[in-house]
This record gives sequence, structure tokens and C-alpha cells, in this order.
Amino acid sequence: MSQNPCIICVAITGSVPQKADNPAVPITVSEQVESTHEAFEAGASICHAHVRNDDGSPSSDPEKFARLKEGLETHCPGMILQFSTGGRSGAGKERGGHLPLSPDMASLSVGSNNFPSRVYENPPDLVDWLAQEMLTYDVKPEIEAFDLSHIHQAAAMFAKGKIAQTPYVQFVMGVKNAMPVDRETFDFYIQTMARLLPESPWCAAGIGAGQLTINEWAVAAGGHARCGLEDNVRLDKTTLAPSNAALVTRVVDICAKHDRTVASTAEARKILGLRPAA
Repeated sequence: MSQNPCIICVAITGSVPQKADNPAVPITVSEQVESTHEAFEAGASICHAHVRNDDGSPSSDPEKFARLKEGLETHCPGMILQFSTGGRSGAGKERGGHLPLSPDMASLSVGSNNFPSRVYENPPDLVDWLAQEMLTYDVKPEIEAFDLSHIHQAAAMFAKGKIAQTPYVQFVMGVKNAMPVDRETFDFYIQTMARLLPESPWCAAGIGAGQLTINEWAVAAGGHARCGLEDNVRLDKTTLAPSNAALVTRVVDICAKHDRTVASTAEARKILGLRPAA
């Protein structure tokens, strides 16, 4: 394994961006497979996936996730598939309806917080149910930390056996009304991880204009990086990103700047403690 390779996660679609925001946002399953394949070839080893209805509205349909999984396994061999259990695409246990498909990973938000126009609700009983489903179907959670308390909660769940293996934690910064892109907070997140979950790898995601900043901070600090059209549809104020692959390539360039190699899918699986690719 290369010394401290950087895992690049591409968040291809999300639940919010539409083609009106950027025509490159992939909506249908076939569009998602094509966009992910380009990002995979550019250097992404994790695909963070949502699915949509044909009109662009969010969906939690397990059948759509199954078709996406089949397409990605065919066209992106070895890539780590991470399904979202986020609250914009479903309610209650509907959010985990795709977990029996046994993707490699799934996102897990372990606490609530404010979003731009609503509360992102993650009640303890639902969090525990999602975590148990992930244990049942051998799905590794990626803890989405929108707040410092979420790192503490992840550590408590790990100590109680609700999360297997070593937790993988992602700092999410730049969501309006939640945690801003703030360097001192970012550094304190890293310190908190070192204290509470010293064996855990971590990743960081920046929303909107914060994506590039957070990519730089994460790579330079030895963490892993998330990019993609879910979080940010632009290369700069005046230029739309032409593809998910273009945002991945930008992170690859940042890795080179900081003398870090880009993790292969095999290296990423080893770092995260995942089963080998089928």
C-alpha cells in the first residue's frame, strides 16, 4: 500500500441539485452509471449514491438502488458502493429499505441538526434501527458528522457495539444553518477524532463554494476527501462543473500538490476494513 493514500469519494447526485442547476447532474440510473464510471476512471474509489424519480424528485425505491448497484458493479469493478440513508429521500424506516441489498457502505447520520429550511431529523430510535440493519446486512456505516456532538455519539455507539469495526467519520461543513466552513472547528474535529476514535480514518465534505476549501484542508491534514455534484455544481463562481469527473480530477491535483497518492479501490477497501470486491 502507498504511504497514506487519499480515498476520494464522489457524491454523484444527491436529492437537491437539478438539471436546471447544472445539466451534468445525473438523474436516471443510466446517467448515474455513466457519470460514476467517468469519476471512477478519474480516481474516485467510493460512490456515494442517491436515486431519483424520472422527474428529478428524490426517491428511496430499493428497486432503483438495485439497478444502480448492478450497473456500477458491472462498469466500475471494485468501486466501493455507499448508499445514502438521508432524510430527504424518504421517511422513517423507508430510509433503510435498500440496506438488504448489502452495499459496501451506507451513510449514517447519528443526530439531528438544522438544514437550510428545515430540521434534519434523526431520532435515536431510527438511528439505532438503521445501525442494526447495517450490522445485519454487513454494511459499513459512514458517520456523517454535521455537528461536534455527532462524533461523540459515534464513539458512544461504537463502544456499545452498535457500530462494528472501526467507525469511518465524515465531517460535513458548509450546510446553511449547520456547521460552517471554519478552520478552527475543522482542526478541533480532527483533535476530537484522535481523542475519541484514535484508530478511525476520517473524511471531509464541503458544501457549495466550501467544497474546494474543505478538499484542500482534508488532503493536507492526512484525511480523505469527498467531492461531487451532490454537494457543489460549480468549478468556480462563473463556471459550472462539466461532470463529476471534473470535480474528482480537481482533488487528484490537490493530492499531487500535497505529495499524496490517490487510493486505489483495493487500498481504500483495506483502509476502511471492507470485504474484498466480488
